[in-house]
Parts: sequence; structure tokens; C-alpha cells
Amino acid sequence: MDRYAVIGHPVEHSRSPDIQARFAAQTGQSIDYTRLLSPLDGFTTTVRQFAEGGAHGCNVTVPFKFEAWQLATRRTPRAQRAEAANTLRFDAEGWWCDNTDGIGLVRDITVNAGVALAGRRVLLIGAGGAAAGVLGPLIEAGPAALVVANRTADKAQALVDRHTDLAHGHGVVLSAAPLDAPGTAFDIVINGTASSLAGAGVPVPASVLRAGGLAVDMMYGAGARAFLDWAAQHGATGRDGLGMLVEQAAEAFFAWRGARPDTAPVLAALRAQVDGVR
Repeated sequence: MDRYAVIGHPVEHSRSPDIQARFAAQTGQSIDYTRLLSPLDGFTTTVRQFAEGGAHGCNVTVPFKFEAWQLATRRTPRAQRAEAANTLRFDAEGWWCDNTDGIGLVRDITVNAGVALAGRRVLLIGAGGAAAGVLGPLIEAGPAALVVANRTADKAQALVDRHTDLAHGHGVVLSAAPLDAPGTAFDIVINGTASSLAGAGVPVPASVLRAGGLAVDMMYGAGARAFLDWAAQHGATGRDGLGMLVEQAAEAFFAWRGARPDTAPVLAALRAQVDGVR
């Protein structure tokens, strides 16, 4: 069978093998997908050994997305803008990379949650790898305004600068702001920081939320609970990152196999697992 893996540190928590196995069964594909733990200082060696062993590709999770982007000789435009990759394909003509996080997030918001991004005011919290991976596709969805808020102002501005031409092309007002004064009453608030994973408090004031708006944490499960509770307490609808996880995995599967799976039943099965519903 064609071999794939998710590579990260840590990686034992990853649900990607379950997701990809469900996609393969659904589409009649034969693949072997596993978890692969890489030493923090050994990502390049780990990936090269995996590829040289006959593997076809891999997903990449924290903290190696920037390194994955550097290893590829061919990059999709969204990976190039993000300067980070979560999907590698080991083609004979050179390694190819993509960043499917953003399109996964956009599909989850617009299709699974049924919330339009076009014409809305959006706040993206964070300017690290997670935020960099989703900013381009968020812009392409056509919000009226998009603010990137980050603790380090220079980092947020650098990310904005890298996407200014894309924003102009889509008529999006794109700007950077500090965490303590990002603006108020956004239609959609997206947490792309590690605050949930670290058990820290929500990094922005509640005034960023609009009553009836959507608040998305890229984390899922117990790690996202504090953010979702905070959103609900202030009149917004909270949503975790499980749908994003499934949707970005489907995009990677399509890049590898040329078949696009139906994500709805897979998301429903994972939601039952994560929420403990049987």
C-alpha cells in the first residue's frame, strides 16, 4: 500500500490516521497512514528517511511547518504566502508542498457552520504559523475587513505586508493591531494562538465579540473549551477546530490521491468521539 504519515512533535494525539483511514475506505483507496514522531532537531532527517523508504507524502504538524515549506522545491501560492506547509508530496520531479489549513478553516466556517465570510468584519488573533496558514484563504473569501492582532506588533505587520497585494486584489481592508486594542464587534473572531493549548486566558477583550457572531478556536476538544465558554458568556456562538481539521485533511487527501472525500460523515464520527457521545 502507498505510505503516508503525519509527522510532528508531539504527534501521538493526532487524529489524522483515523481521518485518512475513513477517507480511504470511503473512496476505495488503499493507503497506509501512520504517526511519525520526529526529534525537534531532526525533522529534515526524519522526512528524508521516510521519503527514501518509498513513502508518497506526509502531513506536517507543529512545530515543523516552516521547515516543511523550506524543504519543498515546488510550492502552491498559498503555501508560498504563508511560508509554512502542512502537506508534502514526494514527487519524482521534486517535493511539492501546500498549506491546507486555510481552505480547511474557510470550508468549515462557510459550509459546515453555514456562516458567510464575504462582506464580514473578521478578527484573526495571532501571527504565528497557524495564523499565517489561514490568512490567505480568509482574504480570498472576501471579507470587508480583516484585522490581524498579535502580541508582537512587528510580527503581525510583517504578515499583513506579505498579504497586502492579495487583499487589494480582493477588495479587503487588511490591517494589523495590538492584542489589547484590536477593535470591537467583529462578525467573526478566530483564535490562531496557542493560548488554548497552553491553558492561558483568552488573549483579547470580550468587546471584540458581536452578539450573535461566530468565535472560532483552531484547537478542539478540551483545549478549546475555555475559549468556547468565553464566547458563549458574551453572546457569541463558539466553534472549535475539529471541522477545520477534517476539511484540511480532505484537501491533503485530494492532493495525494486525486479523489475528494465527503467530509460530513467523517466529521460527524469524530465529533461523537471528541464530545464523548455514543
